[in-house]
Amino acid sequence: MALCVWAALAVHAKAFAAGPAADARQIMENVYRQDTAQNIAMRASFQIFDRQGHSMKKEFNLKRVGAPGDSKTLVVFTAPAEIHGVALLSINQRGANERQYMYIPAQQRVRSVATQERTTRFLGTDFTFEDIGERVLDDFSYRLLGDAETFDGHKTYKVEATPVDASRSQYKSIYYWVAQDAPVILFAEFYDAQGQKVRVLHATDIKRENGAWGARNTEMTTVADGTRTVLHIDEVKFNTKPDATLFTPDGLAGALGPEKK
Repeated sequence: MALCVWAALAVHAKAFAAGPAADARQIMENVYRQDTAQNIAMRASFQIFDRQGHSMKKEFNLKRVGAPGDSKTLVVFTAPAEIHGVALLSINQRGANERQYMYIPAQQRVRSVATQERTTRFLGTDFTFEDIGERVLDDFSYRLLGDAETFDGHKTYKVEATPVDASRSQYKSIYYWVAQDAPVILFAEFYDAQGQKVRVLHATDIKRENGAWGARNTEMTTVADGTRTVLHIDEVKFNTKPDATLFTPDGLAGALGPEKK
């Protein structure tokens, strides 16, 4: 997401020190730029809940090559059967708009994700295409609003993010609550062009494994619909060596590799 969901959920952490007089941009820079891993692999799932509480689980693998700001991210669904092999490739390059491509096995074709689609739900989840893309730090301006609120036992910084170019985001503003003791976004509120709160994000189960902080569960709620999606991270690996040929539009059909039957 312009909060890159993935960066917020699995960040390679060293020390987090915003300083006694915290600067809003520095706080957000600590969140995003601390991820120095050249590639990441994840096994994860979306648990999607409708207004009545009925749920559906969608499992996927995620791989990223390159560092944040100049990277390629590949999401490939493995279950249930009807979306097995559906893949999304997001390409982020400094100074250029993010490009996204989808592969649908039933159609056996790759298509680009149009700009107007970035505001729509991603495969029925409460995350939009924009939300699951990678946010570029310089695309937003930041303002520190407070440092006294507590979430899940963590004192937080409250930061307002406003897009520098309104045409590049569906959101008029985003409010982040960043933990003061670790560079992780714990809570966020998203407001549309009319100033209405449309989504709420809550990250929990913060853990540090092998020097890496991560939120194993992140819930995104769509306010108007009363629906929610829980993103659960089962496994994270850093500095793996994925096949670079998969990170192209032409490579999406083979993204499942030997798992594809």
